[in-house]
Amino acid sequence: MRISQLFTKTSKTFPGDETARNAQLLIQAGFIHKEMAGVYAYLPLGLRVLEKIKQIVREEMNAIGGQEVLMTTLQPKDIWEKTDRWDDKKVDNWFKTKLANGSEVGVGLTHEEPIVDAVSAFVNSYKDLPFFVYQIAPKFRNELRAKSGLLRGREFLMKDMYSFSRTQEEHEAKYESAVEAYHRVYQRLGLGEITYRTYADGGIFTNRLSDEFQTLSEVGEDKIFVDEVKKIGINEEVMTDENLAKLGLNRDELIEKKAVEVGNTFHLESKYTDALELFYTDESGSRQSIIMGCYGIGVSRLVGVIAEHFSDDKGLVWPEAVAPYKVYLVSIGDNGKAEADTLYDELTDKGVEVLYDDRDERPGTKFADSELMGVPLRVTVSDRLLESGDRYEFTTRATGETVTLTRSELLAKLM
Repeated sequence: MRISQLFTKTSKTFPGDETARNAQLLIQAGFIHKEMAGVYAYLPLGLRVLEKIKQIVREEMNAIGGQEVLMTTLQPKDIWEKTDRWDDKKVDNWFKTKLANGSEVGVGLTHEEPIVDAVSAFVNSYKDLPFFVYQIAPKFRNELRAKSGLLRGREFLMKDMYSFSRTQEEHEAKYESAVEAYHRVYQRLGLGEITYRTYADGGIFTNRLSDEFQTLSEVGEDKIFVDEVKKIGINEEVMTDENLAKLGLNRDELIEKKAVEVGNTFHLESKYTDALELFYTDESGSRQSIIMGCYGIGVSRLVGVIAEHFSDDKGLVWPEAVAPYKVYLVSIGDNGKAEADTLYDELTDKGVEVLYDDRDERPGTKFADSELMGVPLRVTVSDRLLESGDRYEFTTRATGETVTLTRSELLAKLM
């Protein structure tokens, strides 16, 4: 991508009501556009980040046997009534609307009921189980306080996965395989060392303790207590002596931290399958209940968490795994531009993702934009450098370290 052809531009300002640093940076860098409180559009650079996070999540869900689907946003009232979750007194933070014929429908909050309804056409025998099914799709929640930028939204992108198992033992094994996949996701995103499996209240999903995946952050709304040796935590709301004993945690060894929830997993047991009359027939011909689990990752929330964590006073500092581009190429001067054009073509032909700043702007403006956008590597081609003998300036965004390389040395770094 040539910046001269990119319709978005960087800015020194952001909406006056935007107080969250993640959203401020992403708006100023031209990655997102704020439609309203808690609702953001993803522009070309922001969409590339979002898609890379999605792909990491997708790869890890596929690795444990997940089968990807895409469910509907509109949901029928009757299946929610069967599980006793349609009443606003039971679930009060979702949007509902009416069709032209007057019938009510729900707008995608979560998909336990619809996914059970969908798979019921295919599950009859013990031979049909177990399996994981997941989607990466928009969710809508009627948040009273849509704040913190991408960390708390009314419309957001989520990966929600569901497991269907024959026995409790089989479910527990599937559940733990999903937890391990979650750890791999956060490790690949650069958040592994500061993200804790944290025991919490099951909320509207289950009476059992759930697992939250909490990333330590000073902007976090959650208060958790972590055991830094065991690498697990417990949410303040469930930190009773009984739960601590059950989890093998010592209150004196726990450290209070602020954190952002970036994922969660729940034991659903047979609550939804029983209510919607989805059973299986075992080897002896007897009807048995199906045990479910559900597993969520806030994909768009992760964009905000990464932006908060990987940034400095100059702007964003994306990890290479999710950066919109690997290289920010800067041309300075006529000869520099001619050489940069050639280098751009060569790198893109070899599959290197390059954002080429070919604009007729001052070098300082280009450098400032490269730092604000947070592309991991910057390559500068200028008349002065070329006159000194086929040299290229190579800068690492995270450290600010700059070295001068020959063309062959540069290509070796980038390939």
